[in-house]
Amino acid sequence: MAADQITYLVVGGCGFLGHHIVSQLSENHTGTVAVFDLRTDRNRLPGATYYEGDITSASDVDSVLGKVKPQVLIHTVSPLAMQHNKPLFDKVNIHGTENLIERAGKSGFVKAFVFTSSASVVHDGIHDLVNVDETTPVLYWPEQTEYYSHTKAVAESRVLEANRRYGDMLTCAIRPSGIYGEGDVQALPGFLKVLEEGKHNWQIGSNENQFDWTYVGNVAHAHILAARALLHTHTMSITPLNHEKVDGEAFFVTNDETAGFWDFPRQIWKTAGWNGSAEDAWVIPRGAGIVIALLLEWIYWIVFFGTKESIFTVQRVRFTTMYRSFDISKAKQRLGYMPIVSQKEGIDRGVKAYFKERKRTSMGSKEK
Repeated sequence: MAADQITYLVVGGCGFLGHHIVSQLSENHTGTVAVFDLRTDRNRLPGATYYEGDITSASDVDSVLGKVKPQVLIHTVSPLAMQHNKPLFDKVNIHGTENLIERAGKSGFVKAFVFTSSASVVHDGIHDLVNVDETTPVLYWPEQTEYYSHTKAVAESRVLEANRRYGDMLTCAIRPSGIYGEGDVQALPGFLKVLEEGKHNWQIGSNENQFDWTYVGNVAHAHILAARALLHTHTMSITPLNHEKVDGEAFFVTNDETAGFWDFPRQIWKTAGWNGSAEDAWVIPRGAGIVIALLLEWIYWIVFFGTKESIFTVQRVRFTTMYRSFDISKAKQRLGYMPIVSQKEGIDRGVKAYFKERKRTSMGSKEK
């Protein structure tokens, strides 16, 4: 099938990652691009067709599939992990994904189904991960201590199990680690808030712990490579060998620039105008940080009866002091993945977009 004849349906295409995928597909003039999202009034791009609907509704999904008739479906929908809403995680991540798989498989149109998973599906949120690859076991609740990651793991398993179940629909999953960039509402805004509140001179741990992040444009690029690899598999007259397979497989994706955890926010702060250095930081040892966090959690529980949480938690101390790095050799070898944007350039783009959006929002508020 010629590239300009392929029809893509990006589910969640108005979201953070989704609209970057739509942008790259549109810029490369690759086939026809359609978007399916709960709301389509943000991050709209010229050249794409937009449809509103709910991924948990069989009729909504059937309707858009019938109109678009996509060969490729890229599923990026997920609630924000920081919402801590277990029923919502179950509904969207698990049941929504199951519904998409079944409707896409039964439609007969979809040949390639690419799912946005997470590197956290192999991480219990407590122990270190040092350059791990896809042979690392996926964790489920309660071994998986983060319920959001549990639901992403279940959803990923459903996607991979569906490979070749519905005729010739092939599936795979992309596992990015720490996404940031333009449109980010978690990583970059969180670190910039630390700078704005003057809390950037505190460092928890020694900064020896290596940590992987991934620029959103590189994650989008990986999804497109995966979709094309699945389509290529359809053209093969023989079944790919195990070391060549893309269908039914998961792939870790990072910026391939592992560094100390605190190096990342300091690069963000420098881009935002901070002129300090690592030597200026007051270092709190990891053990001391956990003790302080435990005390604060108890105090907040006693004072606020569990209705308010301290910003300094044991979970956050562990997160900033743990090793969390991934081997992306599999994505390089089977997808041909290499980051197309460096970490520094990605941070520059993300910070610029953050302040541009904040200025736009501020001006809009003043006009009202």
